[in-house]
Amino acid sequence: MKFVFPPAPAPAVPVIDSENLFPVHRIYCVGRNYGDHVKEMGGDPKQEPPVFFSKPANAIVINNASMPYPQATSDLHHEVELVIALLAGGKNIAIENAIECVYGYAVGIDFTRRDLQLIAKNAGRPWDVAKGFDNSAPISAIRQLSASELPADTQISLSVNDVSRQSAVLSDMIWSVAEIISELSNFFELKEGDLIYTGTPAGVSAVKTGDRLKASIDGVAELELELL
Repeated sequence: MKFVFPPAPAPAVPVIDSENLFPVHRIYCVGRNYGDHVKEMGGDPKQEPPVFFSKPANAIVINNASMPYPQATSDLHHEVELVIALLAGGKNIAIENAIECVYGYAVGIDFTRRDLQLIAKNAGRPWDVAKGFDNSAPISAIRQLSASELPADTQISLSVNDVSRQSAVLSDMIWSVAEIISELSNFFELKEGDLIYTGTPAGVSAVKTGDRLKASIDGVAELELELL
């Protein structure tokens, strides 16, 4: 049998200091994982568990490529995030075993069409059109690291046109890397090639055409892009 038309190339992310590519299976995302961000969005970090949602694998933007301002929104927000890259997975993974699934980490941006998200929230609808659109998941190259090589005081930040917008340390996350993997595996069978965007600190705000964004996680990677 033949394909009706040639299939698109599989999405993949470069690996730092390697000629290898990391093939992307699925993209999962965590909401409400930094206390200050939960508060700025009107929630209570002590009472609300993280929200899981997903983006299509081909939503990634790699190699610091410029990207067009997305359609159907006038309120596009940046959300800088630590991204976990999995080399193994499973169902109902115990917390103590979760780190064994990690291949490495990257810095990513979870772009959000905030106006569409607010409409969905107010109507009790899913967030798909607000989160899972084209080019909504820019990502740096992946650095192969274990959790023990990722200090709790590691800085995560994002600037727009060289002005700081978001800044925090990874220890500000409500749920740790191991806890996120374990909890997510209670809902989905995780696989090698999965990426997990782990939530964003406070300071999310709108960006516009012509803005230059720089996201970084110390000791992991940097990501730069321009909105066209």
